[in-house]
Amino acid sequence: MTEGNTEYQLKGKTAQVYMLLIKHTGMPIGVREVQRVLGFSSPSIAHYHLEKLVSMGLVKRTERGEYEVVEVVKVGMLKNFVKIGRLLMPRYAFYSVLLTTMLLVYVLLYPQNFSSHNIVALIFGLVGCIILWYETFRVWKESGL
Repeated sequence: MTEGNTEYQLKGKTAQVYMLLIKHTGMPIGVREVQRVLGFSSPSIAHYHLEKLVSMGLVKRTERGEYEVVEVVKVGMLKNFVKIGRLLMPRYAFYSVLLTTMLLVYVLLYPQNFSSHNIVALIFGLVGCIILWYETFRVWKESGL
């Protein structure tokens, strides 16, 4: 399956189901659990999207009727995430933490005498932190995790 075709099919609720399965890599998950976690109105909706992922070759069905990820593809919203253990983190989170730490170190280690250089450095640092944290939470919220 081509990446463009995968990206075309992997959106909406199917993408939410896929992200949930990636989050639970190594732990097969059942239809009812997918329904419960994602708030679907019926198990048949969860089953439809799980079977769609199976037909795409991204997920397999175990002997117990549960589903687990076979292949992780970085398409769509998944391009914005990094997997650390079982945790999916937005890429922006690393930059947000780095810039916030740098700003705190600057404020704590350098005397703040409110010269023009200090004010400009603080403004750049604060604006950068605000933008990065906004993007981090926006990506996280849009992903549905």
